Amino acid sequence: MLGGVLGPGLTDVAAASNESEVKSSIQTFSKVFDLLEQNFADKVSADKAIYKGAIPGMLRTLDPHSSFFDPRDFQLLREEQKGHYYGVGMTVAPSVRTNRTMVIAPFEGSPAYKAGIRPGDVLMFINDKSTENLRTDEVADLLKGPKGTQVQVVVSREGSPNNLTFSITRDEISRKSVQDAFWLKPGIAYIDIEQFNENTSREVDDNIRRLGEANIKGLILDLRDNPGGLLNEGVAVADRFLDKGQTVVKHAGRSSPEKKYEARHGNGGRIYPVVVLVNRYSASAAEIVAGALQDHDRGWIFGENTFGKGLVQTVYPLTENTGLALTTAKYYTPSNRLIQRDYQNTSFFDYYYRKNLESKNMNDVGMTDTGRKVYGGGGIAPDEKWEAPKGTRMQAALFRGYAFLNFSAQYLNTHDRKAITRDWVPDQGILNDFKQYLLKEGAQFTEAEFTENLDWIKQQLRREIFVNAFSIEDARKMVVSTDPMVLKATDSLPKAKELLDKARQLLVQRRTRD
Repeated sequence: MLGGVLGPGLTDVAAASNESEVKSSIQTFSKVFDLLEQNFADKVSADKAIYKGAIPGMLRTLDPHSSFFDPRDFQLLREEQKGHYYGVGMTVAPSVRTNRTMVIAPFEGSPAYKAGIRPGDVLMFINDKSTENLRTDEVADLLKGPKGTQVQVVVSREGSPNNLTFSITRDEISRKSVQDAFWLKPGIAYIDIEQFNENTSREVDDNIRRLGEANIKGLILDLRDNPGGLLNEGVAVADRFLDKGQTVVKHAGRSSPEKKYEARHGNGGRIYPVVVLVNRYSASAAEIVAGALQDHDRGWIFGENTFGKGLVQTVYPLTENTGLALTTAKYYTPSNRLIQRDYQNTSFFDYYYRKNLESKNMNDVGMTDTGRKVYGGGGIAPDEKWEAPKGTRMQAALFRGYAFLNFSAQYLNTHDRKAITRDWVPDQGILNDFKQYLLKEGAQFTEAEFTENLDWIKQQLRREIFVNAFSIEDARKMVVSTDPMVLKATDSLPKAKELLDKARQLLVQRRTRD
């Protein structure tokens, strides 16, 4: 690990001094560990003490984003970066009622989907192993395996008197980082990037090509809840919207010289207004894209202040299939601002779950291409704010209990699925059935609360019925098309166009002067 972290360039004297300090510290640690191993009240697990204790503890003294990965976590990281794994293809979650794991939804076209697994199915046995009291990640590991191998899954299903047994052949499961783009209305496209893995820029290109870029008059680019990922992929996505040669981002660190990333290909003259949706959970590579489009006045940023992660991690593979993600540099937007939030004067808990979204560094000010002021120190501040409606007590309780998922599974097992069309909306009859279901399950709510949340309940019922009757993708398109923030964002496209036109005019003027 030290060989991967310590770089060249130190003088002989400094190297000797550092080597002496490191040896002394390692000797002290060895003595402490020996005492712990010999005298602690219970048997000490070396893996737990080192992998879960010593190394993470050391990294926590540095910054919130340097991380150590044990073999399982490192494998998951690589799966996320590559965008695929081998298994059956479904989303699962804990079932509080049964102490087991249940299916949220199988991925469309996956082995689980083709076998007939449905949302709401409770996983009882996997290859004769009971899932009772197993963690969700343990169940997921049982479902994964080499391509072409079989796994037997036994489920309990609402409305079925007996358990159902499925023999499923594992296959490669693609984890799309870009959900299928579609038209919100004629000429207005919508693309949702969920994370940045090795395939993201290609998936964006494929989706835009499928829609036909010549037909796009405006684009809603959704980066909400996007935690980031690979820096190069964030750069590549920003590249396709900028002019060739424009700066996307730059980074520098103690042991690495400044490196600037520029748009290598550019938009090729494909100019249309872009509104970028962000929230407090848009981070890292998502902020690189939002920051580049904002600094060049190429996109209108709509939503909340983003997370504020301006640190770059380099991943070092280590022995025994472990890995280290170490912060090696800070990145700066094209206007030279560092968006990283302060983490040295607060706890890591407050850093991750901050309440103040308005923080910024008044001494770190940049200018966009049209001369607008932008600030560092607090993420990417939106050009237009959107405050999401706050959830109610009843909404939180129904989500925690998976009320809509369980009711929908029960409802569709006792009703004709063919009666559900894409125009279907819950009528008074199904609302009454849902209310009776909640009362039977012991849900605590008043008549006033049910009435207050009625529109939200209708929306959630419609979404969950769509997931069960059609697919996750159909449900997603329905939800997005009726999302108040998305609808408001389409109304902001003229602001994005005005900003874009002004930036283009200034660019032409500068080139003329040159």
